[in-house]
Amino acid sequence: MGNNQVARKKAATGPNGAKADSQTVSRSSSGDLQSNTHVQFLPIDRLAKILTEISQKEEAVNGISRTVFQKYLFPHHASIGNRLFSHFHASSKGTNAHLSQSAFKQQAEKFLAILNDEKVLENYVRMFSDNKDASEVTPDGLRELLMVSYRLAICGNGGSSCAQILDTISAVVNSCFHGKDTLSVSFVSNWLWQNCPRIVHGMHRYVIHILTTAYRSGKSLMLSEQSGPHLIPSTPVLDQPDSADSFEAPLPLSHVWLLASTLPNCYIKVEEEPQQQQQSTEPQQQNQNQTQQRLRETGPQALITRMTGSVCPRHWTLLYHSNQHGCGANRFLHHVLGYKGPTLLFIRAASESEPRPVFCLGSSVEWRESHLYWGSDESVVVELMPAYRLVQKGPKLLYLNTGIRGYPQGLRAGADPRNPCVSIDQAFAEVNLAGVPYKIASLEVWGCGDIKSRERQLEIKKWQVKEAEKQRVVKLSTTEWLDHPDRYLLELAGRPNYNNSSS
Repeated sequence: MGNNQVARKKAATGPNGAKADSQTVSRSSSGDLQSNTHVQFLPIDRLAKILTEISQKEEAVNGISRTVFQKYLFPHHASIGNRLFSHFHASSKGTNAHLSQSAFKQQAEKFLAILNDEKVLENYVRMFSDNKDASEVTPDGLRELLMVSYRLAICGNGGSSCAQILDTISAVVNSCFHGKDTLSVSFVSNWLWQNCPRIVHGMHRYVIHILTTAYRSGKSLMLSEQSGPHLIPSTPVLDQPDSADSFEAPLPLSHVWLLASTLPNCYIKVEEEPQQQQQSTEPQQQNQNQTQQRLRETGPQALITRMTGSVCPRHWTLLYHSNQHGCGANRFLHHVLGYKGPTLLFIRAASESEPRPVFCLGSSVEWRESHLYWGSDESVVVELMPAYRLVQKGPKLLYLNTGIRGYPQGLRAGADPRNPCVSIDQAFAEVNLAGVPYKIASLEVWGCGDIKSRERQLEIKKWQVKEAEKQRVVKLSTTEWLDHPDRYLLELAGRPNYNNSSS
């Protein structure tokens, strides 16, 4: 006890017998925090110096000009460069047309420090607002935001585009604005957060990568990558059927991009490539050298894809298409049942108006026939056309019954069994979407699971075919054949000796 008390007294006093000040400890920890923060944003400091030198050399500006910012950081996407520079300039409340070096560092560090996804989304909506105080958004501003996000997610250097992208973006804008000319930033950001919360993830990854790695190329910055691949995520590659030329190409890529920002992660999860672990006596220095080497050899495309992943799914495979496999309940059940992974059902209605209504039903569990509603918490109903919105999400949304008598026949979806938002009749010929009846133009079912889910389904189908072949050949005993109806039919036809072995 005595030794413990002496130890406490020594700990409470300094080297000269003075009491230790608790504020001294807090100051030292704060100093360590500031030094760590300085190291964390060291790339911004180097980038600011390079941009300032270029602006001084080319435009004789003591700071960072808009032209240099766009030309050297975003040579392939001028819209992002213009919007981001205006956002930094407005936030710094600068009086000159250019940004000072200290203002750029402050705003860039503040921009990178935002970690909340909802705040990031609101920040980009504010960035694409058109008024001076950045408090209201117009339809054109939201349309530009969506188009930039789409181009970063899909379009590459010679990559594929989508003929329906304008209709897809118009569906989002019309659903958000409802004919109004302007909306507040908070309203638009809240609407996007409810319906497509990951719509700016690809753009945010791209901007962060530019701000934190552009200094590695020296004074040329991103201009050195003009001849190389663009710094964008890879284009999704959907598994296409073998006879893709025999019917209309399914599932536009614009729908894939938009659904990837809305659906739960179980539908869009991509298998990660195994990473090899390397041992080294100086791991930090070796990792930095390897990163710079990969950047010089393969360009930034593979590097950013490895760091941030793909924005759009690459593993969806077509299970059923009514124009190829036939329309009807039998064909639907044959191609869909037995698939263990998540699935998406696209319902395209036949209508004289353009664009035609399109709904999407998502099931995270295997499809099954039942007289009860089923589904997990990740079941969704999404309207794609003519307006885009997340209709419903939650458990027990789906209903499929084609053989149980005394209960409604067909396919349904909705939280209210008495008033489902989607209802398909038992013949799979007509559909009721949000209370409006239509003829069905086509049905598509895409599997969102891994390769093993598809292989297991095909194995089950092969087993079913073999069992059906076995049932065709029926071996009867002598006793069973004496009372069989076919025996009497043969005798009436004049063939009493039906066994040829006697002859």
